[in-house]
Amino acid sequence: MHAYPLLRSFAATLSVALFVSTARAELFVVPNDNKVVLVNGAQVVVKDPPPDTLAVIDLSGERPRLVAEIDGVPNSVIGPPAGAAITPNEELALVASSNHVDPRDPTKQTGDNRLTVVDLTTRPPRVLATLETGGMPSGVGINRAGTLALVGNHDDGTVSVFAIAGKNVTPVGRVKVAEAATGVRQPVFAPDGRTAILTCDSEHEVMLLRIDGQKVSPAGRSIRPGLKPYAGDVSRDGSIAVVGNVGFLNGDVDTLGVIDLRAEPPRLVDSLNVGLTPECVVLSPDGSLCAVILLNGSTKPKGTPFFQPQGRLRLYRVSGTKLTFAAEAPIGAWPQGVTISADNRTVLATSMVEKAVHVFRWDGKALSEKEPLKMKGGPSTIGRARK
Repeated sequence: MHAYPLLRSFAATLSVALFVSTARAELFVVPNDNKVVLVNGAQVVVKDPPPDTLAVIDLSGERPRLVAEIDGVPNSVIGPPAGAAITPNEELALVASSNHVDPRDPTKQTGDNRLTVVDLTTRPPRVLATLETGGMPSGVGINRAGTLALVGNHDDGTVSVFAIAGKNVTPVGRVKVAEAATGVRQPVFAPDGRTAILTCDSEHEVMLLRIDGQKVSPAGRSIRPGLKPYAGDVSRDGSIAVVGNVGFLNGDVDTLGVIDLRAEPPRLVDSLNVGLTPECVVLSPDGSLCAVILLNGSTKPKGTPFFQPQGRLRLYRVSGTKLTFAAEAPIGAWPQGVTISADNRTVLATSMVEKAVHVFRWDGKALSEKEPLKMKGGPSTIGRARK
């Protein structure tokens, strides 16, 4: 008589294990910022905002599926949409919070210094730890071994280093890489784990970092790919980096910079005009596509010359160091993160204003929009695993 409950328990455990194993192939996390909204071009702090959330999206099936959305994971739309990352085994998510509501004046925001560690193997996911970073953590990068994380701290010119072992994330230290005014933003590991790029928007440079075990230091080489390099990515084979230069937000056309990482020394080899404000730039897992999110004037006040009601998603084909335009589609206003599925058939892009993750299918010729995934807050980024 007691065998049946035991069998049912075993079956339930097996079902969860199989689900997690399948989902590991294609999990993404979407932090949602509930603290601020856009009102005619101005960012306005919400009075008594609900908690920020973290959504988990599963792309292992035929269509994207919202697995869970949990409260209590602080994050911020301020800074490049690179404030979340997943370990390669898809067991942990690391989510940075660059801003929070100022306790002295709840109508304003002020710099934060928190990194939240979330266990993705449980249903629902659960917060394991909250760790301290430097001032205004703006970008999170995890190496492909899943053993080290870097966080770029905008306000103090530092990079926070964290060791990862299983589900334990431990602070290693904080490395001063530049003056505070440099505007440290997003670190991205090269595949070998021994080097990384670091965007620094205020100084218009991409800094190369050297990694030796858990020791991180400037490599002595900086590249100037354009005005205010903000978000970027490194190809899976480590041959190129692509960086979005957001410029001065004054209506002038902005650019992508292509960096040849195999050249000695690494250098800028191409620049492309892409439109207004490339907020997020990612390469597909196989390196054959590049997706770019453009604010496109959607955060400007209505009635001004550069206002547009929607952002834009642009897709480029990648061949060596050359990017060629492939397709474009409108998306919601104040767009942020973007990512491409492992099979290159699905592109996810977020809109703060619509509180949605837009879903596009790519057939090799055109982008077609499918039903979006609605969030409980404004999605500030999309975090993925780099394998």
